[in-house]
Amino acid sequence: MTSADQVNRLLALVPYLQTHPNAELGATAAVFGVTAEQLLDDLNVLWFCGLPGGMPGDLIEVDMDAVTESGRIRLTNADYLSRPMRFTPDEAMSLVVALRAVRELAGGNLAEGTESALAKLERATGAGTVTPMVAVAVGSKDIRQQLAAAVAAGELVDLDYTGAGLAPSTPRVAPVRLITRDGFGYLQAWSPERAGWRTYRLDRIDAVRPTGQPAGEVGEPPAFGPGWLEQRADAAQVTLRLAPAAAWITEYYPTRAVRTLDAAIEVDLLVADPAWLRSLLLRLGSDVLAVTPPAAADAAREAATEALAAYAG
Repeated sequence: MTSADQVNRLLALVPYLQTHPNAELGATAAVFGVTAEQLLDDLNVLWFCGLPGGMPGDLIEVDMDAVTESGRIRLTNADYLSRPMRFTPDEAMSLVVALRAVRELAGGNLAEGTESALAKLERATGAGTVTPMVAVAVGSKDIRQQLAAAVAAGELVDLDYTGAGLAPSTPRVAPVRLITRDGFGYLQAWSPERAGWRTYRLDRIDAVRPTGQPAGEVGEPPAFGPGWLEQRADAAQVTLRLAPAAAWITEYYPTRAVRTLDAAIEVDLLVADPAWLRSLLLRLGSDVLAVTPPAAADAAREAATEALAAYAG
């Protein structure tokens, strides 16, 4: 939680409390997606905020005794913050673009809400004619609707799926979440056969067949935001040229780019742990045709040489 996050939350918190007098601490914390302890910290900051001057009549007043004793928030002397903060033009533009991406996957009530919010933002910002259009590879609308229905019903489905190596498969999975990232739509699903989470590119799903079988409780899939490697300053890009048989790694590891060649594929990866890359290269073996930069393969080459020497001995 950064100080910028807290400032943004406080600017939205004041008008919320003015329209919800005597708000309950825990319920208010849930509205803002924080813990009650964090909201209490926010309130302790808030009552030192106000108009220039810093005199008692200039500061926002929060009845901290009521918060402590009854869990109720009573706020006064903050009429000058009666409206939520407004988006900057850049923030509004970013939100319009994000909503256009969400629209590609939205269905049912979510689709209606997305269209409504997008229309209001476009009218308010004049963004309808100046923002770039969003194109997301999300497969056919029928398939997305079938998957969304299976998610809502908690039902197992059979997929006709073509992986990165062009090998067809028919996995039976419990669809849980449809998401987008880097211009592609994905399905996160639980695989009963493999007892683990799997991610499928929507544009590679050729058919969805309902089974009528309940999926049961499968929990929440792992986070699919920017990978931790992308957050590390010490991560370096490594390019692997691979035989088609090794194309499966694009389904299991975060990639920056994948290029199809005549008889190979090239994969750009971010690598922060040389030991992880060494293990991957040893696992791929002869399917690794080239590594850029070449020095990135030195550790794997040395380990393979040592293993062969020990085997020969």
